[in-house]
Amino acid sequence: MSKKCIVIGSGYGGLTTAMILAKNGYQVTVLEQQAVAGGCLQCFRRHGAVFETGMHFIGSADRGQTMRLLLHFLGIDDLPLSRLDTDAYNIISLNHRQFRIPNGKQQLIERMNEYFPGQADNMRRFFSAIENVVGASAIHDMTDANSGRQMDVRYQLTAIDEIFDELFDSEELKNVLVGDLSLYAAERGKTPFYTYAFITDFYNKSAWRIAGGSDSIAQRLIAGIERQGGQVICRKEVKKILIDDNSGMATGVDTADGDHYDADLVISAIHPKRLLTLTDTPLLRPAYRKRVMAVPETSGCFTVYLRFKPNTVPYMNSNFYGYRNSSPWGCENYSLRDGAKDNWPMGYLYMHLCNEDGQQWAQSGVLLSYMRFSEVEQWTDTTVGHRGDDYEAFKRQKAEQLIDLLATDFPDIREGIAEYFTSTPLTYRDYTGTYHGAMYGIAKDVTMGPACRVHHRTKIPNLLLTGQNVNSHGILGVTVGSLVTCGELIGSDNLYKQIQKENEEL
Repeated sequence: MSKKCIVIGSGYGGLTTAMILAKNGYQVTVLEQQAVAGGCLQCFRRHGAVFETGMHFIGSADRGQTMRLLLHFLGIDDLPLSRLDTDAYNIISLNHRQFRIPNGKQQLIERMNEYFPGQADNMRRFFSAIENVVGASAIHDMTDANSGRQMDVRYQLTAIDEIFDELFDSEELKNVLVGDLSLYAAERGKTPFYTYAFITDFYNKSAWRIAGGSDSIAQRLIAGIERQGGQVICRKEVKKILIDDNSGMATGVDTADGDHYDADLVISAIHPKRLLTLTDTPLLRPAYRKRVMAVPETSGCFTVYLRFKPNTVPYMNSNFYGYRNSSPWGCENYSLRDGAKDNWPMGYLYMHLCNEDGQQWAQSGVLLSYMRFSEVEQWTDTTVGHRGDDYEAFKRQKAEQLIDLLATDFPDIREGIAEYFTSTPLTYRDYTGTYHGAMYGIAKDVTMGPACRVHHRTKIPNLLLTGQNVNSHGILGVTVGSLVTCGELIGSDNLYKQIQKENEEL
């Protein structure tokens, strides 16, 4: 008889975990409190234009590459992908000097040596460090769940900037190479080098947009879960996880509308801090609760969604990172003063949505910059659409400031904008359930050691965690987290053998 599994939350982590378990015979039910499943995979549409809310592009999805193998295993490798410019999948603009970042190890070494003559040997040392990190991961070559190769412990315990100081003598080169740090909300002296290494390797191999929007990932995963006999139910907010304190096991969940779901297994794909509010069992001890509540969060973000006038803005097949100054570090530490004069935004990420492969004109774009939750905390008890005129005025002011900075790199951009929409950390909090609207959940901080890590296991044997907070964010980090959680139940070696077997044909 198959085991009943309840997954709380339908973000990418919840859906991939549910899909893997459904493939392995579990009777899976995913409960989502929102009207639409998908979390940060969601897209929305305004006046014919599509806007992404989170999963803007992915990496390593070429034939034989890691993400392609994982997508095939999940049954979603038919995604309509559009390759980003291989000569400049990223463009880094530091104080208006632009640097084009190509795919490929040798290509990047040669490009950086063109910009910074004499740095080729240092770039080769840089890639050796990245390969040491990535090569120690079982996901790198799918050979087994424990490759036996060891990562240099310094890369786990040392911040990105400190490793860079060992590798390079050019400050400008260091700033260029870390120019996409908003992808993981890196902080100087805190974010470990291994986080940088995984992300850089992931996108250096290949980079892609999802034509039509990332909600197609959610749609395919839901369809796959349903084909395996599972279900995804929206508008089902879990209010309580039931724990039998005698057996120490979870027995089911209650939802806000009064329904009850029995379970042999409960998996939480929501933020660990939110999970703690769903059960008062003494099995999750005060020390554990206190530690989880104390883990640091990444910064939130302010987003402007741009709808362009038809045939006005050429489609940009690159991601553009613009910085007011010569360094990308510290943009989350902006200062605010009374009135309109402050130094926000210090930087931004600008991208176009791909509607179809090979398109000529952009229909919509997204513009993001850091925003601390404290800026919107005064509206914390309000709901979407009912936050008041002062909140709307706040968003308009911020949007205009951010577009002004964009215009320093794209002088004609305002002429192409038909209208724009905005979101704040409150929006992300309410639509995706992230704690305080953090972009990437729990922050990695080498100064805190294991204190900022939340394990996928709990003291309740059949209550597990999945999602970006138990491993890392992004499509690769969350998929790996799902594999770790599912490996706890069906065996990591067994899981990797399944991935290998299903990819033999590729």
